[in-house]
Amino acid sequence: MTLFQDKANLIWEVADLLRGDYKQSDYGKVILPLTVLRRLDCVLAPTKQKVLDSLPKVEKLSDYAKDLTLNKIAGFNFHNRSRFDFEKMIADPNHIAANLRNHINGYSASAREIIEYFSFDDQIERMDDPKADILFQVVKKFGEIDLADMDTMQMGYVFEDLIRRFAEQSNETAGEHFTPREVIKLMVNVLFNADNQALTQAGIVKTLYDPACGTGGMLSIGEQHLTDFNPEAKLEVFGQEINPESYAICKSDMLIKGQNPTNIKFGNTFTVDGLREEKFDYMLSNPPFGVDWKKASKIIKDENENLGFAGRFGAGLPRINDGSLLFLQHMISKMKAPDNGGSRIGIVFNGSPLFTGQAGSGETNIRQWIIENDWLEAIIALPDQLFYNTGISTYIWILNNHKSQQRKGKIQLINATGTKDDVGADTCVCPDDKGQPQGIAPTNRFWEKMPRSLGNKRKQIPENGENKGIGFITKLYGDFVESEFVKILPNDFFGYHRITVEQPQKDEDGNIIQSRGNPKPDTKLRDYENIPFLQKDNNGKLIPQSIEEYFEREVKPHLPDAWVDETKTKTGYEINFTKYFYEFKPLRSLAEIKTDILALEESSLELEKRVLEE
Repeated sequence: MTLFQDKANLIWEVADLLRGDYKQSDYGKVILPLTVLRRLDCVLAPTKQKVLDSLPKVEKLSDYAKDLTLNKIAGFNFHNRSRFDFEKMIADPNHIAANLRNHINGYSASAREIIEYFSFDDQIERMDDPKADILFQVVKKFGEIDLADMDTMQMGYVFEDLIRRFAEQSNETAGEHFTPREVIKLMVNVLFNADNQALTQAGIVKTLYDPACGTGGMLSIGEQHLTDFNPEAKLEVFGQEINPESYAICKSDMLIKGQNPTNIKFGNTFTVDGLREEKFDYMLSNPPFGVDWKKASKIIKDENENLGFAGRFGAGLPRINDGSLLFLQHMISKMKAPDNGGSRIGIVFNGSPLFTGQAGSGETNIRQWIIENDWLEAIIALPDQLFYNTGISTYIWILNNHKSQQRKGKIQLINATGTKDDVGADTCVCPDDKGQPQGIAPTNRFWEKMPRSLGNKRKQIPENGENKGIGFITKLYGDFVESEFVKILPNDFFGYHRITVEQPQKDEDGNIIQSRGNPKPDTKLRDYENIPFLQKDNNGKLIPQSIEEYFEREVKPHLPDAWVDETKTKTGYEINFTKYFYEFKPLRSLAEIKTDILALEESSLELEKRVLEE
């Protein structure tokens, strides 16, 4: 962890050279592409001379054959045939712009296309302009940073740390965030958990997809997890990304790791599905929270209306200012058929998709579609303050269209927030701001406080085996047993009928006004009730309840003239996560409160006395 932070700090020092010539919000236009170029340069360095020595031998080959041959010599899916690397560019300061362009043009097509997404040539011209004249200094600074000793995981941290800093400089919204590696590891552990036995097979090939892949963190950790678990297994990764800089970083990572970079597509997943015909074994995503889909609304609404369930958005459309459930519907459309092994999905949401929208709205229709098809397997509530640019609470949804027998018809809820005391947890002496012990406080099994905050990220989920952190949460999921942290509920538990309760208009004498032989409803007295599909009997067992039964029990005794307008009854689904884990805590007694007040008064008097004596 220290290594990535040290490298990120060194790279960030380049900002000192840009200050004055660039606005803070534009630093990334220089720093990100040069970080990619330097990383590629360091990776290719050991075989660079072999590639140059082979150029005369491949001169007469076709461009395609030439690239294949030189890639093989370089040891990667790309190469660089320019005689200039960072060391040679720095040695010729008078021609830095021309030599840098020569270096970029020397990359094979797949790598060169990555740099083009940064539009970096504009920045070369800008920095080389006599008014700025900082190009050589900037390139020299990068040439002094060795990125050869970084693995792909550490480089992922570097890029995300840099992008986080750029986001803070430009005051980007909380929705523009990046997924902490421990959250991805937890998602991957849970996603692969049920398939562990199948994944041990020699030579097994699986696919993983992220429709909002960013810099590729989820794809990288998914691949690493499977490789660590079974070195003979292969995970082919796919993704799509709308941000050009993040897309370029992701593709460069794919190149270095030997993955097929053409599996990563550029563009808006909603408007142009770059992998339209593909289906995947696993899917992971952390789409932006609360980002509207207004710009893509015409295409999305057309697909919803014209294709229905033959398209991606047949279940419904959420409100325009939050496209989270659109991402989930898109991913569901990529699931393999159950008789072909099915698919598993892990996606991070904020709280909104759990309960937003009344019965009949787009959000609740989407939840109803998912739950009634028995695809929702589990939801894991995470601690707050886990993400870099937002401190809000988040939830991992796990979907599976090929559930095991014991999970069919049920949804598992895991409360991993760590907000309640964990019986048997360790205790720690908590330091104050000066590092001095200030007392004993309980820790919990789900998160630890970070030694130093990273933006809004003040907590992290540790990797402590079966009894804490990622291992413990994964075990809770895998065991599928109810506990203080786990609820297992039938699908119908989350459904309800929203009924319209009418009362009659009455005249001045209190007589009911009739209309066509029926009582005329008084719109001012109209009310609504949400009636859960299930209720608890005297033994605490969940049993079905009808609208009529509920109405006679809960409404009629208070409003004897009321009735239900059955034409307006709607079905809804919501997941009120916090409510299910709520535990009533009795109020403190008056004696306890009085004792505390007297103690505070005594303490205040003692403090006042010392001040006066001084």
